[in-house]
Amino acid sequence: MDQSKTPVLDALAAYHADGQTPFTPPGHKQGRGADPRVRAVLGDAVFTSDVLATAGLDDRTSSQGIVEEAQALMADAVGADHAFFSTCGSSLSVKSAMLSVAGPHEKLLIGRDAHKSVVSGLILSGIRPVWVDPQWDVERHLAHPPSAEAFEAAFARHPDARGALVTTPTPYGTCSDLAAIAEVCHRRGKPLIVDEAWGAHLPFHPDLPTWAMDAGADICVTSVHKMGSGLEQSSVFHLQGDLVRPEVLKSREDLLGTTSPSVLVYAALDGWRRQMVEEGKTLYGDALALSAEVRERLSRIDGMRVHGRDDFCGPGRAADMDHLQIVLDISAWDVTGYRAADWLRRHHRVNLHLADHRRISVQLTHADDAETVGILLTALTDLAAHAPGLRTGQPVRVPSPAGLRLEQAALPRDAFFEPTEQVPWERARGRIAAEMLTPYPPGIPAALPGERLDGAVLHYLRSGVEAGMVVPDAADTQVTSVRVLREDG
Repeated sequence: MDQSKTPVLDALAAYHADGQTPFTPPGHKQGRGADPRVRAVLGDAVFTSDVLATAGLDDRTSSQGIVEEAQALMADAVGADHAFFSTCGSSLSVKSAMLSVAGPHEKLLIGRDAHKSVVSGLILSGIRPVWVDPQWDVERHLAHPPSAEAFEAAFARHPDARGALVTTPTPYGTCSDLAAIAEVCHRRGKPLIVDEAWGAHLPFHPDLPTWAMDAGADICVTSVHKMGSGLEQSSVFHLQGDLVRPEVLKSREDLLGTTSPSVLVYAALDGWRRQMVEEGKTLYGDALALSAEVRERLSRIDGMRVHGRDDFCGPGRAADMDHLQIVLDISAWDVTGYRAADWLRRHHRVNLHLADHRRISVQLTHADDAETVGILLTALTDLAAHAPGLRTGQPVRVPSPAGLRLEQAALPRDAFFEPTEQVPWERARGRIAAEMLTPYPPGIPAALPGERLDGAVLHYLRSGVEAGMVVPDAADTQVTSVRVLREDG
């Protein structure tokens, strides 16, 4: 296909040139009705390009196939059979993928390090999860994606599972051996879903980890806004092979998706695909070189460990890692990542990718350059100088891997919708959770609906909140109380 084409962008330019007058939504009518104070912040272009996808960008029946052509170009660019755009983020895309593989009360093998959007999919669908344990780094208190052997063992115990779902790369940049996991699935005729939200850039440079379609996955979900040039909420999910029918996947997306998709998001996806085909190898080559330079300079800061393949990859750990995710262990300073992140934002206006009980991380993309990394290096050097004043003496009580693994005592859907009560956290031990309790970022639930809470996880969450952890999806975000199933429910 002609990858220089941008059907959505071209149609939007034509819409502007035609001077069309809409008597349709959106009600701001090309910005004429927008508050000038809003336009002063957002700019006029946001409003003039905010048009309907049908009866606007295309005609009422979508006869020009503008979005369909843009999706076909995306699939061609990355070697997939089909591509589908989502303007509701990968949270929608991964739910669509799950529903295309399994239905209510059917089993799906899922890595327990899944994002909260996967748990939301379980609640909506009634799918029965079979959790596959991640590979735990006991020394560093960090989870890497599950191994192929773990999925093999799970299929042996649950041969009726409809398929598997794995998250890779993780928010820390560590990756599964996807080819091996795909082989485990396909030997049984089962599809593999990959939540590759952090990997939209992977097809475009050979020195990045292997992307899911090249490794043999059936469905791959990517968040283009995370590591690409898409606007927030832009996601693309890809399909190949014949284990999942494209019309089934599309129908699931139609079930969950908005009937008013954002043309702004479509246009950015269209332009990003062209940019990557034409310039991606050069842009990400430069980004990887910049990352290597930043890593080397940060490694000179006393007490700051820059994690690399020697730490994260090898037997019992990850198969590969994305070096654009720069993960820094600052535990030698006795400072939590939460405190460090807050200090950097307050004193240097630098926003980090994620922070946990002992680490901070930054993501580099093709958009970074000497100026942005100069700001970063200055800020982190200053952080090291101020580290002694950031100690709180409030350690986060991180459980052992066994302590983090909770019993799934009820289906997530059942636990979410059955009668509940709010109890003090000290009295929640042994009770069945009726909510997600998710340190965010990275957004991986420590407890989810239907799991039986234990003291180790509760103490982890409470000590984490006291040290600066954020648990935004809890009914009580301070986790002084927890929503659980009523014992008579």
